[in-house]
Amino acid sequence: MQFFGGSEISPSPPAPTATGNNAHMMYVFNRNGVCLLYREWNRPLHTLNPQQDHKLMFGLLFSLKSLTAKMDPTSAEKGNLGVPQLPGQGCSFHSFRTNTYKLSFMESPSGIKIILVTHPRTGDLRESLKYIYNLYVEYVVKNPLYAPGTPIRCELFNTTLDQYVRSIA
Repeated sequence: MQFFGGSEISPSPPAPTATGNNAHMMYVFNRNGVCLLYREWNRPLHTLNPQQDHKLMFGLLFSLKSLTAKMDPTSAEKGNLGVPQLPGQGCSFHSFRTNTYKLSFMESPSGIKIILVTHPRTGDLRESLKYIYNLYVEYVVKNPLYAPGTPIRCELFNTTLDQYVRSIA
């Protein structure tokens, strides 16, 4: 059973939110901060080595999650800034935008984090991230050859992901 929907991948993915090839890159992290997948489609500038890039991205997510939980006006229990929270606990963020990119984020109950960096004009990608998570469940998690916590090397997942991301962003 999938977290975001029925037992099968929806035959009709969410409608595109922009036109053209606006996806820059995508990360998939597990709950321990291990980068399971990193994909690039349109990244104009490479300034860091991949390990530094992954650490900075995961650190950014950790900090933003902590900050949003600390600033939550609806919760009396604020906790300590920097203390990890369980998925779904407290306030969360879905995206942020700068003048050069938009970062969209989704975390599953199992702690899988999917980050998609796109052009700043790209619309809301929450449904698209859920669809990508369902692709991950169908093609990676249900694959008997996949060992959890290891980098994703499923060609069918990569091909389907490429086709989908190019169509949405």
